[in-house]
Amino acid sequence: MSLKTVLILLGLALATIFALVCVLLTRERSPRTCQHVPPEQEEMEDGQSLVFADLTAEEMFQVVRYLQGHLGVPLVEASRAKPSENCIAWVDVQVPAKAEVLRFLDSGGARPPREALAVLYFGKQPEPNITELVVGPLPRPAYHRDVTVQKYGGKVPYHRRAATGREYVEINALVHRELKKAPRFLTACCESDGTDLVTLTTAPRGFKSGDRVTWFVLFHNVPGTGYYLSPVGLEVLVDHGDLQVSQWQLRKVFYNGRYFASMGDLEQEFVAGALEVVRLKQPQADAVLGSMKPRRPPGPPGPLQFEPQGPRYSIRNNHITFQGWSFAFGMNPNTGPRLFDIRYRGERIVYELSLQEALALYGSNCPGGMSTRYLDGSFGIGRFAYELVRGLDCPYTATYMDRHYLAETDTPKTNQNSLCIFEHDSALPLRRHFSDSQSFYYGGLRRNALVVRTISTLINYDYIWDFLFHANGALEVRVHATGYISSSFLHGRGTDYGNRVGPHTLGTMHIHHIHYKVDLDVDGQLNSLESQDMEYEFVKDPWSAQNTIERPYLRRKRLKREDEAAFPLNVPLPRYLSFVSPNPNKWGHPRSYRIQVISFAGKHLPTNSSMERSVSWGRYQLAVTRRKEEEPTSTSIYNQNDPWTPTVAFADFINNETITNQDLVAWITVGFLHIPHAEDIPNTVTVGNSVGFFLRPYNYFNEDPSVDSPDSVYFSSEQDAGACGDNPLACLSSAATCAPRLPPFRFGGFLNL
Repeated sequence: MSLKTVLILLGLALATIFALVCVLLTRERSPRTCQHVPPEQEEMEDGQSLVFADLTAEEMFQVVRYLQGHLGVPLVEASRAKPSENCIAWVDVQVPAKAEVLRFLDSGGARPPREALAVLYFGKQPEPNITELVVGPLPRPAYHRDVTVQKYGGKVPYHRRAATGREYVEINALVHRELKKAPRFLTACCESDGTDLVTLTTAPRGFKSGDRVTWFVLFHNVPGTGYYLSPVGLEVLVDHGDLQVSQWQLRKVFYNGRYFASMGDLEQEFVAGALEVVRLKQPQADAVLGSMKPRRPPGPPGPLQFEPQGPRYSIRNNHITFQGWSFAFGMNPNTGPRLFDIRYRGERIVYELSLQEALALYGSNCPGGMSTRYLDGSFGIGRFAYELVRGLDCPYTATYMDRHYLAETDTPKTNQNSLCIFEHDSALPLRRHFSDSQSFYYGGLRRNALVVRTISTLINYDYIWDFLFHANGALEVRVHATGYISSSFLHGRGTDYGNRVGPHTLGTMHIHHIHYKVDLDVDGQLNSLESQDMEYEFVKDPWSAQNTIERPYLRRKRLKREDEAAFPLNVPLPRYLSFVSPNPNKWGHPRSYRIQVISFAGKHLPTNSSMERSVSWGRYQLAVTRRKEEEPTSTSIYNQNDPWTPTVAFADFINNETITNQDLVAWITVGFLHIPHAEDIPNTVTVGNSVGFFLRPYNYFNEDPSVDSPDSVYFSSEQDAGACGDNPLACLSSAATCAPRLPPFRFGGFLNL
């Protein structure tokens, strides 16, 4: 073989080796796709949690079909129904009585029949009313029973019904007809003919039972931006109480601090030169106050949370399990998220945890703002939980779930991807210690939690509802507020009621108060309430009698009656409040769960207010009552439109009954005072606007249960901390060297609007 041939072959070999090295290096730079490893199988229930499950779309359809064929009265679809007609307002699951459910879950009893609750507006009757019917059994209904009198002590008056979409359409048409009576004024004040002005409802609607008279605030509407920040100074009072739409009329007009009998009167004052007009320019989309459009091009992507071996939680139907936790989840179309049968290590801690109401109460020197007390349950906290944006509302790799509802239509609607579940790394130790004395070691555990989240958009505000499940057996409930502030037109002494946030925009002060029901069953149904706090005692030093020492001591107290367990809103709570079991832990203390409230609530409505009883749950930051099947909720969606004669008044629940060794419920109010400021434009941020509460084990266990977590880390000075066998953190460089499987981004949240 010639030297030339040898050199050629050697060159080819070197080229081949170089190419292989390049391929290997390229593959190393392109990490493998993460492989899903199913979570370690926890004991999965055999469909028992379906006793709490929301209705399926098919079940809703069957309920509607049954009602249409068995009531003997004509039913018009609610989206088209006039006030003088009959319609199905909404349908939800009828959760069985607790005793029935527990016999089924715990004692092998029969599965309770599956039923629905249907609410109907009967406008075409001699005495129009709201009727609630239980329909069953599902999925093939064969009976219905009227439960209205049983629940409320009588028929529910028709004027208490929530306003429907059709009602708002008719009101808007009336308002715009009236606006045409003041063309010169509108041109001068707003550079408008009225067609580009939008209305925002207020509530409640009047001053006494039977009223249905509502102030509507008018704003400039610029597509793609929040109109809530562009009031024009014009507000109108509409009487829409008559069953005949043709009889509705505009009762009063307000503009820039003055009241008028009609738009015609306003126009006359303007033409006569007797009206002071603030001349507003038509807002432009690229410069309008409150635009959320990005002002800079996108930068590099931020940190991304992902699961190298897939989710460590399991979801089956409406049931979730995660590292000792298990629970059923659902969504009420009115009051929003609800959880049932929450267990840790197989033991039930909470039977029901549900949102009850969200109150937003405003101040202003304009009639719309000063009269606003929104009870958001009547608008639909669950119904208006729309699709979540992957990667922003929740982590990109979270699990997203659809929710179905039936409200103001005969056809079920789906809010797809409107609830998310994910494991959250808080980047904080749950517990840790570095030992630098006697022996040298490090031990700790990351503070990871499972999060269940949904977000409701209620006109201008967005509420982020979170439920977090921690490794130490603690449950956290949290709500963040964001979205747009509501505003009034700035005039006179407007800044007595908020801050100026735009040329003519007053950010009006308001409170957000949120109410929850927590039916705790701590080591069984029979619990008591115990408070613990500290005091100081002055004692002589045992070793030095001429000196004294201030010694803190523990003051324990069993609260025996409901009146003792009703804690006013702005009075400090005992620092420790616990639901206690009759049974002790290993160390002789009652097995307990502590309630820890985190809240910055504003002041409650004065009790001499004519509408205070409708929100009397807000008197208390915490109230503990005997659980009763006839007291399932702290309020009613009917309270919004008749707060003067509330359908449900929470204050009546507290009647000084004994609460020792009883089935008890904790009713918790959290909230904050919001005085809008410049930084609330364009949106209120979630930072600092979060409140909630914890349910924490307190002597429930014999030690912190998180010691059994497989995520625990421990290594000593005598071990190689970089060895995977000694330290699981050292395994991450290989176990997590993979690229997450990111589904393509899709969004269909505008489909149901």
